Amino acid sequence: MVMIAPSLLSADFAKLGEDVAALNKAKADMLHLDVMDGHFVPNLTFGAPVIKALRSKSSLPFDVHLMVNQPENMLEWFAKAGADYITVHIEAVADLDKAIDKIHSFGVKAGVAIKPKTYPDISDAIMDKLDLILIMTVEPGFGGQKFMEDMLPKIKKVRQMIGDRKIILSVDGGINPQTAVLAKEAGVDMMVAGSAVLNDGDWQANIAALR
Repeated sequence: MVMIAPSLLSADFAKLGEDVAALNKAKADMLHLDVMDGHFVPNLTFGAPVIKALRSKSSLPFDVHLMVNQPENMLEWFAKAGADYITVHIEAVADLDKAIDKIHSFGVKAGVAIKPKTYPDISDAIMDKLDLILIMTVEPGFGGQKFMEDMLPKIKKVRQMIGDRKIILSVDGGINPQTAVLAKEAGVDMMVAGSAVLNDGDWQANIAALR
C-alpha cells in the first residue's frame, strides 16, 4: 500500500505541536517537513530548532526536505534535531555523493529531490547509496499548486532506474484523491500531501482517501 506523508507546510503554524501529535493518530506513515531559505525557493518556513521541538510530539519518521542553498552546511543541524531522512535537492548541492555520505555519517537516511525541469541524471553508484528519491510535481516553494501531469513520465523513468533497490520513490505537489491515482499508477511508493490532508475534515479519512 502506498505511504502518505502529510506536509507540515499546510499545518497551522500557531499550533504545530498539536497538529504533529494529531497526525500521529491519523495513521500517517511519515511527516514531511519543508525547510525553505528564501533563496533556493521564494519562501521561508522553519529551521532545526522548530523540528527539534516537534520531535517529541510524534513517533513517525521525519523527512526533512531541505529547499535551501548549500544544504551541506546544515546537515548536522537537522540530524541532531531528529530527522530520520534528510532530502537535499540535486540542484543545490555541489557534490551529491559527498552530501549523501555526510547524511549517512550522522545515522540518518539520505534522499534526493528533483525539481520539475531537472532531468533525473543520477549515476548507479549514487543510486546504490540513496534511501529516497523525491520527484517534485510542482515548482517548489509554495503549497496548493496544481499537479503537473507531464511529470508522470519522469516518475516512471525513475521507477525503472530504481529497479530492485530499496529506495522509496516519493512525489510532492498537487496530490489529491484524483492525482493520487495517477501517481500510484506511475509507480510511487509514497505521496507527500499538504492541503489534501490538512485543509479540513477528518485527517484520518483524508489519508485513507489518498491511499
